[in-house]
Amino acid sequence: MSNLNKILIVVLALQLGVTAFAFWPQPAAQAGGPLLANMSAVNVTKLTIHDSDGNSITLAKNGNDWVLPDAGNFPVQADKVLALLNKIEGITANRLVTQTEASHSRLKVGQSDYDRLIELQLADGTAHKLYVGSSAGAGATHVRADDQPAVYLTDLNTFDINAQAAGWIDTQVVNIPRDDVTGVKLENSNGTLEFKKEGDSWTMAGLAEGEVLNQDALNSLLNSAVSLRMNAPVGQTAPAEAGFDKPLAVATLTYSSTNTLTLDVGAKSGENLYYLKSSDSPYYVTVAAVTGDTFVNKTRTDFLQQPPADTPPPAAGQ
Repeated sequence: MSNLNKILIVVLALQLGVTAFAFWPQPAAQAGGPLLANMSAVNVTKLTIHDSDGNSITLAKNGNDWVLPDAGNFPVQADKVLALLNKIEGITANRLVTQTEASHSRLKVGQSDYDRLIELQLADGTAHKLYVGSSAGAGATHVRADDQPAVYLTDLNTFDINAQAAGWIDTQVVNIPRDDVTGVKLENSNGTLEFKKEGDSWTMAGLAEGEVLNQDALNSLLNSAVSLRMNAPVGQTAPAEAGFDKPLAVATLTYSSTNTLTLDVGAKSGENLYYLKSSDSPYYVTVAAVTGDTFVNKTRTDFLQQPPADTPPPAAGQ
């Protein structure tokens, strides 16, 4: 064999070795051991959750707290995050279902066909992916880690893995005892309405003779204002499209005699949401359209008691 041929054989062997190394699969989880061997609840610094509907959310550790980094570090309920991370840490590789990649989509743990995808970032820079799929019964959800073909069963529940902000935060924007409210002022394109509490009853400014305040309509407005909940936080800076330079509605509550709270309702966000800002919070949020409409679309007539309809005349012959 010539020296040239020997050299070519050595070069080919080296190329094959490099190729094999590049495509060598990552070590699989040891049977019966943790599915993610180097992961613990305390060493996760960020997780991003995707669902099959296209929703996604990122939760990140900020010191000892958990926040939504894409929403101005809005605080997250850390106990919910830790509960999920503890469940992930506890997943073991002892209930093998299949190692056939062709089964991944059917079990909803495919690379692009999943019920949930959780991307984990660890403190040492390590990253993991956990695909959470269909259920095979109580306490039996299909999971797959990283790029491994093996699929296992776990008691992890997709209902605990919410890809929307509401599943991780306190959604309460306003929480005032309704009995503490003594005044309401509502301004929108239909005009300005003012209501005051006198003793145990309410009155509306500017009532003409014979006009009576519709207490049910006012109670509905009060209920919306004093226990208002958000859809999601947006951040501490108003989006350019939110329209807070000219709010669609402004509601001002007076409560506990001297305290005031102002709710500015901005533009619509899509078809089903409005932007909103409470004077008690630095965060801009979105609220359901039905909540925003309560402030934006109300008219004076909506708060007037309608006179009873005339009694129809008796039928002929009676």
